[in-house]
Amino acid sequence: MPLLPLGFDAAKEADMRLLRRHRSTMAVTVVALVAAGCASTSTENTGSSGSPSPNTATAEPSETVGALSPPQVAGVAIPDGQIDDAVAQVGDLARGLMDSSGIPGMAVAVVHGGETVFAEGFGVRREGSDEPIDPQTVFQLASMSKPIGSTVVAHQVDEGVVSWDTPVVEHLPSFTLADPYVGSHVTVGDLYSHRSGLPEHAGDDLEDIGYDRAEVIERLRYLPLGPYRITYDYTNFGLTAAAESVAVASGEDWADLSEQVLYEPLGMTSTSSRFADFAAQENRAPGHILVDGEYVARDVRMPDEQSPAGGISSSVEDVAKWLTMLLADGEYEGGRIASSAALQAAFTPQSTSSPPETPDSRAGSYGYGFNVGTSPAGRVTLSHSGAFASGAATAFTAIPSADVAIVVLTNAAPIGVPETLAAEFADLVQFGEVREDWSDLYTGAFSSFADPVGSLVGQSPPADPEPPKPLADYTGVYDNEYFGPARIEEDDGELALVIGPDDRTYPLTHWDGDVFTFPLSNENAPDGTISKAVFTPDDVTFEYWDTNGLGTFRKGDA
Repeated sequence: MPLLPLGFDAAKEADMRLLRRHRSTMAVTVVALVAAGCASTSTENTGSSGSPSPNTATAEPSETVGALSPPQVAGVAIPDGQIDDAVAQVGDLARGLMDSSGIPGMAVAVVHGGETVFAEGFGVRREGSDEPIDPQTVFQLASMSKPIGSTVVAHQVDEGVVSWDTPVVEHLPSFTLADPYVGSHVTVGDLYSHRSGLPEHAGDDLEDIGYDRAEVIERLRYLPLGPYRITYDYTNFGLTAAAESVAVASGEDWADLSEQVLYEPLGMTSTSSRFADFAAQENRAPGHILVDGEYVARDVRMPDEQSPAGGISSSVEDVAKWLTMLLADGEYEGGRIASSAALQAAFTPQSTSSPPETPDSRAGSYGYGFNVGTSPAGRVTLSHSGAFASGAATAFTAIPSADVAIVVLTNAAPIGVPETLAAEFADLVQFGEVREDWSDLYTGAFSSFADPVGSLVGQSPPADPEPPKPLADYTGVYDNEYFGPARIEEDDGELALVIGPDDRTYPLTHWDGDVFTFPLSNENAPDGTISKAVFTPDDVTFEYWDTNGLGTFRKGDA
């Protein structure tokens, strides 16, 4: 059984205990598992008819090696009928995961040989209802939006509107970053492969307090940068800035552009990049979270501000059409969505997302919006997961050499169910059996996803705290370039923090001396999260927002 790699970064999690870091730790673990050959295990096949697909190898390597270039030759051939056998077991695997996990609902589709060979729903759209999930049920895709949006960009590359190497500033003139050189040179491809130097989840904290897409992109300039084109740090708003530049170059809103060049041509009639369209769907699956061991429906995440990175909603029926196009090298029902060259750039490793820890480990890579892996059989795999803490977990894995792909959508907070099913299916396709306890591995990788964060979580207040100063000493306006102004207000002997463009308010509770606390609960702060607010005569530092060293707000003149 493969081990969770040291790259899982427990030290960083223990040191920082802030969700954006904590969440990236989980993501690195999942990518490392993919690199180890779970969800991205790839295969090759002879097709259900027994005749080989153009880009697949049969069970007799001697008959096919001469027709393939050396990089296409895999180490394990797939006997005739093995993919069909794998497809036949998907339903039972899905039902088993439904039973063991207790999630409310799931939908699954498998594409093979240019058609959808399996599509089924399991469970219910809303816990406690009798509304069944079917292949047409619409789910929020979360970060599975990234590879789908990447194919929108690939289409525009073919149209000559942009290239993957187009600087973002060419179409967003006001865009820049902390290093002016990087700001003027960073490309669409740099941001789609998370190699700009922006810190992980850059800008998510601004979205959480109410800033819109344009304002978040504008404020990315204040974030410290890592080495350009060397570091891999996963971002939503970096990628969104790239997509926004493509939309501006195209003269269209991103959601309209996606509909025109991808959803409509593929017949993805239930798919949208607008939250309002998801909310209007009658056959939709709202998110669920665990509360006291029971799944309950949660307010649905509204991700329009980062729509290119996490805002698509779709059904497995629709996603299967997109996967069919991917496996057909950009073609669909006689038309072409994107050229092989534009797509191949997206499928080519651009960043090392999970460096190997030992000489015998496989690395995890990221293309333009796609995880790009190598399976234990030496086969290229394309994959991506999506996760909303408010109740969405999704994943797909495509194996081009086998002409097969699977997509799994669920309406529950992430615990590794979609990744487990994709990994089990990949094992069956490649090896004819499920070789590992993928459920155990992925459950472990996601186990801390919903944990509250903050250095004071779980701690009791001091028994004999130092008293605070007079509350009026803390009130006033505090300035911060990145977050904007914050106000500390007093009302009836209580302090409150007011922050963000729509004045989000957090009550402050005294802890000790000049230290106060406040609770947070949002997409990036699980229930139970606690932040410190540490005052000095000149400023206040909010622990939760200090991930990148920008959490200190200077007090303005009285």
